[in-house]
Amino acid sequence: MHLKRGSRSKVEKSCVDFDEGVFGIAHSEIIAKEDMQQLFEHEELGITVIHTYIWYMYVTLMRGTELCNRFNFIAASRINTTFITKNPTSVKNELVDRFMAAGDNTTPSLYFLPFNSGNGGHWVLVAMDLSRLMVYYLDSLSGDWSKYPSMKKTVDA
Repeated sequence: MHLKRGSRSKVEKSCVDFDEGVFGIAHSEIIAKEDMQQLFEHEELGITVIHTYIWYMYVTLMRGTELCNRFNFIAASRINTTFITKNPTSVKNELVDRFMAAGDNTTPSLYFLPFNSGNGGHWVLVAMDLSRLMVYYLDSLSGDWSKYPSMKKTVDA
């Protein structure tokens, strides 16, 4: 695992290195003690916590296996309500770039996009099956696409 800890004896911040396999682009993110407290105190989860969880699943379950060809993730920090509202074309291009980076899109695979609705911090999961041109919307609360029009418009395109 590529988790770098701060220099203090009590770890307050850590750097998580995401290789290209996780989100299609290599990058690093800082996760702080406060971020992890969100889990324990049942608070709204931030993007860093969501990304770190995806990174952990990737490293422990997927890296170096056939699962890397079947399941892909899209970074929530790059596709979100704020970006969709400000520049929808850029967000659509980001999605297309991510799909194209995976190579052969005829192989059955799912792309998972954790999406913060901006509605009280509620997260939903969008699963896109390119081989079938299907989009699955997974919401722990009852609801439908109409609650998140910016996400629906972007994914539909």
